[in-house]
Amino acid sequence: MASTIFRSFQTHPFVFHPTTLLRRKNVLLYCTMRSEQTQTATQEKVKPQVKVSNLNPNKKLENISKDYEAVIGIETHVQLSTQTKAFCSCPYNYGSQPNTSICPICMGLPGALPILNVKVIESAVKVGLALNCKLAMNSKFDRKQYFYADLPKGYQISQFDVPIATGGYIDLDIPVEFGGGHRKFGITRVHMEEDAGKLMHSDDGSYSQVDLNRAGVPLLEIVSEPDMRNGIEAAEYAAEIQRVVRYLGVSNGNMQEGSLRCDVNVSVRPIGQLQFGTKVEIKNLNAFSAVSRAIDYEISRQVLLHSQGQDKEIVQETRLWEEGAQKTVTMRKKEGLSDYRYFPEPDLPEVFLTQDYVDGIHNSLPELPEMKRRRYEKMGLSMQDILFLANDMNVAEFFDTTIKKGADAKLAANWIMSDIAAYMKNEELSITEVKLSPQELAELIASIKDGTISGKIGKQILFELLAKGGTVKGLIEEKDLVQIVDPAEIEKMVEKVLSENPKQLDQYRGGKTKLQGYFAGQIMKLSKGKANPGLLNKILLEKLNAKS
Repeated sequence: MASTIFRSFQTHPFVFHPTTLLRRKNVLLYCTMRSEQTQTATQEKVKPQVKVSNLNPNKKLENISKDYEAVIGIETHVQLSTQTKAFCSCPYNYGSQPNTSICPICMGLPGALPILNVKVIESAVKVGLALNCKLAMNSKFDRKQYFYADLPKGYQISQFDVPIATGGYIDLDIPVEFGGGHRKFGITRVHMEEDAGKLMHSDDGSYSQVDLNRAGVPLLEIVSEPDMRNGIEAAEYAAEIQRVVRYLGVSNGNMQEGSLRCDVNVSVRPIGQLQFGTKVEIKNLNAFSAVSRAIDYEISRQVLLHSQGQDKEIVQETRLWEEGAQKTVTMRKKEGLSDYRYFPEPDLPEVFLTQDYVDGIHNSLPELPEMKRRRYEKMGLSMQDILFLANDMNVAEFFDTTIKKGADAKLAANWIMSDIAAYMKNEELSITEVKLSPQELAELIASIKDGTISGKIGKQILFELLAKGGTVKGLIEEKDLVQIVDPAEIEKMVEKVLSENPKQLDQYRGGKTKLQGYFAGQIMKLSKGKANPGLLNKILLEKLNAKS
């Protein structure tokens, strides 16, 4: 009955098609709030009363663990990179001064009504399609009731029974160092919602201040199926979600800024049991490595309790990951679904998608990480190469452009993964910030391949191009770096070096054949690195082994 009543208010639903443009300009208000009262709300963010188990999950449990199976699911919150918030015209810039990007809607003031940002819908459709989901052509918003000090309205606008996307999956490749292999994990749902504000606690914990800049920032919550079985799989799943949203351009996915946040659900059950064990949620995970370590710790903790007949001690709760102690600790008991008292959002109309709108977005999707990996695999690249190149969209684009200019795929991958990657790491630069262009990398590879310059000279040119830019041909001419390929000229240099090192020559002919490297180095030094290495070694061996 309630649903029918609230739906009757929604007489003008949003209909999204390629030409729809819904905007409303609001007055942008800048408000500053300060509260120095002691805060006991926001259970999720106040330093918890730590409950530490006297068990030691870090002890070896290999034999016991073989009898149990972990069941893991992840709820990933992705902050969308829209210019304005979900339901008002306030911008959001990470790191801006507290309460400088808020208005009556962000603050939840009486009479302030939300207005839907159409970019949120577009981003949700993109992610739903990218995750192979079924889109709901008719979805709605709901109110999720709960109290936190940084939730100004006392409820969150979210989606409950009719999310915008359901029933998808994601494919990924596990790195070789973690066992390798291909994995497919189910996606239960993708739904839209708004973020809460943020509490800033005093050093002594006597009071907290509320910053509402983040209140109303659009989020997508991506809920996985409980398909993962260990920390590595969960961490790789989360990393793939990050890659997907970055490739789509809907979020920067930076965990350190809170643009991508993972809540992990972990339970353990005896092998062969179909019923799930008691689910424990872990929060405060700000890195993929932390996801893996927290899950593995929690699995060990639960397995140990099972093995000691204390499985009743495993309760449905939220735990925090303490990075310093490398363990999970109790934060609060988990709410049940009924605690949130969901009901349809009366201030927002339903969302209707047209097939033309969906098709337009589908046709605009870029090549996604999984597609790129399969294409690279067909090129004959190793999985190590593939995962490195496809991990970063900009690196993949640089590689793709380089091979389009005629470079060999394997050679281009080797240069990018070795010398170029090392330079970027040392200089703390991204691939878009180096001076080297894909065109010049292709030219450099070609110049080495056709014998114009040696590989050693190629490295010298590479680092100059990375730091200062320029062209391969220009540097070769400017520095007179053309490789010496004239046999007669190289032969003269070989004879000169041998005549100047008679003692080493006698030692070589006496059985110390490792001295060949010494002679080659001296000749290369004489040629200023320009002698063709293959031709040099051929002539050198002939002279060294010639009868005196």
